[in-house]
Amino acid sequence: MQKKSGNISPKKISSGVVHTVPADLRKAITSSPAMHTAWEDITPLARNEWICWVISVKKAETRKHHIERARAELIKGKRRPCCWPGCPHR
Repeated sequence: MQKKSGNISPKKISSGVVHTVPADLRKAITSSPAMHTAWEDITPLARNEWICWVISVKKAETRKHHIERARAELIKGKRRPCCWPGCPHR
């Protein structure tokens, strides 16, 4: 078993329909038990939307902002990113 830093043990992170979870989003999910619970509670299509929303930006700082916003909104119970036309890859 791979050893992870911190107190969170490695957990299974479900993917989306088309997209897999990128490393930076995976780190955010595994470092927050509340986000992990929310992530696993949404559908594969909804996870796909969040992943695509995070990876679709061009700037690194925007991507960090999207990951933080995804964490906050998933914890609050949002199931999909707001005000976004959706994943064009599905």
